[in-house]
Amino acid sequence: MKSSRELMQHAMQPVLQMSRKVKQSLVVAVDICLCILATWMAFYLRTGEFVSAGSELIVPVLLSVSLSLPIFSSWGLYRSIFRYSGLPAIIAITQAISVYGLLFATAVMAIGIDNIPRTVGLIQPLILFLCVAGSRLLAPIWFGSFKHSKTRHTSQSRVLIYGAGSAGRQLSQALSGSVEFKMVGYLDDDSRLHGHVLNGLPIYSPNDIDKLRLDSRLTDVLLAIPSVSRSRRNQILRSIASHQLKVRTLPSLIDLAAGTVQISDLRELDIDDLLGRDAVLPNQVLLSKKVNGKIILVTGAAGSIGGELCRQVMALDPKILLLVEISEFGLYTIQSELESIKERFSIGSNVRVIPLLCSVQDRGRVHEIISTWRPDIIYHAAAYKHVPLVEHNLSEGVKNNLFGTLAVVEAAIDCHVSDFVLVSTDKAVRPTNVMGATKRLAEMTLQALSARNDSNTCLSMVRFGNVLASSGSVIPKFREQIRGGGPVTVTHPEVNRFFMTIPEASQLVIQASSLAKGGDVFVLDMDQPIKIIELASRMIRLSGLTVCNELNPDGDIEIEITGLRPGEKLFEELLIGNSPEPTQHPKIMRAKEQFVPWKDLRLDLDVLKHLADDNHVEDAFILMQKMVDGFEPVGQVVDWLHAEQQRNL
Repeated sequence: MKSSRELMQHAMQPVLQMSRKVKQSLVVAVDICLCILATWMAFYLRTGEFVSAGSELIVPVLLSVSLSLPIFSSWGLYRSIFRYSGLPAIIAITQAISVYGLLFATAVMAIGIDNIPRTVGLIQPLILFLCVAGSRLLAPIWFGSFKHSKTRHTSQSRVLIYGAGSAGRQLSQALSGSVEFKMVGYLDDDSRLHGHVLNGLPIYSPNDIDKLRLDSRLTDVLLAIPSVSRSRRNQILRSIASHQLKVRTLPSLIDLAAGTVQISDLRELDIDDLLGRDAVLPNQVLLSKKVNGKIILVTGAAGSIGGELCRQVMALDPKILLLVEISEFGLYTIQSELESIKERFSIGSNVRVIPLLCSVQDRGRVHEIISTWRPDIIYHAAAYKHVPLVEHNLSEGVKNNLFGTLAVVEAAIDCHVSDFVLVSTDKAVRPTNVMGATKRLAEMTLQALSARNDSNTCLSMVRFGNVLASSGSVIPKFREQIRGGGPVTVTHPEVNRFFMTIPEASQLVIQASSLAKGGDVFVLDMDQPIKIIELASRMIRLSGLTVCNELNPDGDIEIEITGLRPGEKLFEELLIGNSPEPTQHPKIMRAKEQFVPWKDLRLDLDVLKHLADDNHVEDAFILMQKMVDGFEPVGQVVDWLHAEQQRNL
């Protein structure tokens, strides 16, 4: 036997499945009935007697309907989604009924209609307002209860919004019809707000979280504090982490500027919120100096850094943006994204974006592209960066990272490109892996070529640490492992890294081109390195889970130590030498690095190229140790192709 609630829900299903036009027609019919009801009740309240639906009601009902429907339509009452009606709908109804009431009262009271008491002109609009507003407010209860009843009982999260400001209020409104979230209240640091009520929900002190977690069965905290500094955000995150609550956050104020907050704006906490420092702010003069109105070429345009470089460059209004990329799908994706940005946000709307399929190892194709467009500046981000993969594919790493760079820079010099900027890495400093060694050799090549003084091309390189959430980063890997129930794998308990955001890294590369004098190695003051195992622990705790270890054997997610991978270092460094020079930017330094003169370096490069082309990986490995000062590999050659060939001998 079905309950009355189930029967009502079953009855509502056909209504929800109707087309939009049919639903609008149904609402118009309901409003006509409400006009009849309001008029009939107005007569009753005026005379004290029930008036039969006869000739006395015909004229006032026709007047009411002929006035109300056009006014309601012009105020958008039939464009609303009624099961999500709220305060904005009530405001619109109030305005529409006010206009309607003025016209109806004028017709009935000032002009007069036979057999209609004049006071009906005042009473009827008031009753109609109550009927129409009530029907709109009851719609979310009728339809919403059917649509969401099962979800609310099974998977709805009970949440607090941290921040009772503008973003918090907007988020609360967005959550009012949410299936996923059930609002419990607000948290705010301002003690003057504690105990007050906002949008019908209480505002609590952050010190009350533990009590609220138990009393209200909290599951999530939603951060709605987009303007707070990174250091303050970190303090808040640390205070929440101990309460085993999942944390979600809103985008920055820049992201919010495009419109109101939506539920879809909530995202899982990104690890860049946990860096422990504020993002390095760019110098706008340095950003635009070499880009605005110029022809810009970006290699590796679909990669993590290359793609962000393209987005940043687009916002600085170059004349032409050349996207050079070997991956067809990657090139299509970044081109589509940039064209979408132009159309939706009018950013770089006059920029001509040209996608070019090209491997940087193809010297002929590279030279043809550069000689055709004659770019003003080249940002060279194309490289193989995943340490274990390059370690296992030594020859390809050498050919792409070193000789691909040489192909692009020689074409730039031949075509008199004004500036060439190499995207480098902290792994080039006293490398323990092939990837780092190839990047250091690429740096040395630029330094040597710059020192020849026979070119007008200003060559520079930018060295930085790990980039958060890039392809191959530990962050997406940790997030996926946490979703799967663990374990989270860390290679060594002491391994640490410098971290920066992708926008920071890209802006640094662009600004460096404005600071370059030739042969410069720029590095960023990145504060202190972060232990990877600590990042893993924070991500687990801020997902509302606990770390399973000796102190907490009943924890949710275990951290498993897997051992260092081939070529992996425990600690990364940014400088080879000492006493870096300051620049105009307080966070950018110019390193003093030794290099080999071009005439000597060229001889070794020629030998290394022949070895890489012929896949003589052991000899190439030995030669790189000779060429790169401080290259101390942690193991022997682990190239897969070489190993299989040796096995088949």
